[in-house]
Amino acid sequence: MSDRSTLLQRWLEQQNYRDYDLKPASEDASFRSYLRLRLGRDSYIVMDAPPDKEPCDQFIMVAEKLRAAGLSAPEIIARNLEHGFLILTDFGSSDYLSQLDTKTEASLYADALAALLQMQSGIDASDLPPYGAALLHREMDLFHDWFLGKLMGIQLDQAQQATWQSLKQLLVENALQQPQVFVHRDYHSRNLMKIDAGNPGILDFQDAVRGPITYDLVSLLRDCYIAWPASRVDQLVLDYYERARLNELTDAAASQFIHWFNLMGVQRHLKAIGIFSRLKIRDGKAGFVGDIPRTLGYLQQVCADEVALVGLRSMIEQLALGQRVNALAEG
Repeated sequence: MSDRSTLLQRWLEQQNYRDYDLKPASEDASFRSYLRLRLGRDSYIVMDAPPDKEPCDQFIMVAEKLRAAGLSAPEIIARNLEHGFLILTDFGSSDYLSQLDTKTEASLYADALAALLQMQSGIDASDLPPYGAALLHREMDLFHDWFLGKLMGIQLDQAQQATWQSLKQLLVENALQQPQVFVHRDYHSRNLMKIDAGNPGILDFQDAVRGPITYDLVSLLRDCYIAWPASRVDQLVLDYYERARLNELTDAAASQFIHWFNLMGVQRHLKAIGIFSRLKIRDGKAGFVGDIPRTLGYLQQVCADEVALVGLRSMIEQLALGQRVNALAEG
C-alpha cells in the first residue's frame, strides 16, 4: 500500500467511513487521481490531489462559483487540505464522450452550450488568473518542445522558427483582443457528465481563468476526442454567437467572432498536441497519442479557411506532419 493510500484510508476512517469499496473512477491527465467510494447504495468520488503538485484550493473556489451560478459542479462533502483529499458527489460514469452520437448530439450540446452561456454571463471572473500572453506562449511551446522536438525529433530551421514565432504572436493577439470571461479551459466531452437533473455535470474546472470568449466554445465544438462535420460546428458557433450577443457578451460582427473562434482553436490544438506528446513521453500514458491525428486535422482544416495561417499550413506540409502522426498513431 502506498503512502497516499495509507493516508487516505486513515482519513476515511476518521470520517467514519467503514466497510466501503474503493476503486479507480477515471484517468486524469495530471497528478490528480479519482476513486469511486461505494457505501452500500451510496456512491461518492474521492479526489486525490498531492498538495505539493495539485493543491485543492482553486478547485474548491471554482466549484463554489459554478454552484452559485446554478450550474452542476460536484458538492464538496468532506475535505482534507493538508493531505489533498476531497470527497465529492458522484455524477456517475456517463460522460458526454460515451453518450454522444447522431441521435443525442443536438440535446446534449444544447445543454452544454446553455451551461457555457451561464458560465460566461453569470460568473464574476475578475478574481481568476488572467489568460495572459505568457501563459498562452507557454502552452504553444508544448507543441514546439514536446511534439516537434521530443516526440517527432524535428528541429525547425531558421525560416520555420521565424514562422513559428510570428504564428504565436498572431494567436496571442487574437486571444487578448476578445471579450474576457470565465474560461473553464477543458470544457469538452470527457469533462461533461450526462446527468438527469441540471445536465451537464461539470468536472475538471480547477484551472479556470479569465480569458477569451471563444476558448471554451472551441474546446466543446472542436473536441480533441470526437469530431463533427464542419457545417454542423459552424451552425452551432453562429447560434452561440447570437445568444452571446443578446446577452451583451460581445458586440463583434459574426465574421469577427468566427475568426476569433478559428484562431483560438489553433492555439488550443497546438497546446493539446503538445500535452498528448508529453503524456506519452514523460508520464507513460501512450493512449493519448491516438488523439493527435484528429487534433492536427483541426489545424489543417482551419489553415485552409484562414489566410493568416498560410505559414502554419506550409510548415505542416513541409514537415509532412499529417503522414507522420498517422503512422505514429497506427504504430
